[in-house]
Amino acid sequence: MQLVVARVGRAHGIKGEVTVEVRTDEPELRLGPGAVLATDPATAGPLTIETGRVHSGRLLLRFEGVRDRTGAEALRNILLIADVDPEEMPEGEDEYYDHQLMDLDVVLVDGTEVGRITEISHLPSQDLFVVERPDGSEVYVPFVQEIVVEIDLEEQRAVIDPPPGLIDDNAARDEGADRHSASSRDES
Repeated sequence: MQLVVARVGRAHGIKGEVTVEVRTDEPELRLGPGAVLATDPATAGPLTIETGRVHSGRLLLRFEGVRDRTGAEALRNILLIADVDPEEMPEGEDEYYDHQLMDLDVVLVDGTEVGRITEISHLPSQDLFVVERPDGSEVYVPFVQEIVVEIDLEEQRAVIDPPPGLIDDNAARDEGADRHSASSRDES
């Protein structure tokens, strides 16, 4: 199985290094020297990581055969893709790969069907489940511990406890007055 682990950003310096937007919780495993990554578009790769380092909080990579700024700039916006065993699980508890969450049934704590996960949107502050409802409409569910209370991979479902108004647009406005908005702490 192939997973997107990073997106190449702008060139850094004149010796072929690039910044990368990391899209994995395991960069030391997926983006280490010697790693061979497929690319999207495929014509840009495969790319082999020669060196990696952190500079001012950003990961910088240099790929074999890329020695100057021009070569580095040519890689901008390319997605880096790692081959992962589909049976492999993330290291941390309560962490999931996107492919494990796709197509899970989403239900409320009382068992009421909400829909199924069709997409996971990775935003800077938190991840969102894009849930397709039975009528074809979509609802966005923040993937935070306060709302997504259980992921059951065996039963293929995600159990949620949403605040009033998140799922039902007609919820009484005063019903959630005492409830705080969801924390941006991502537990995925």
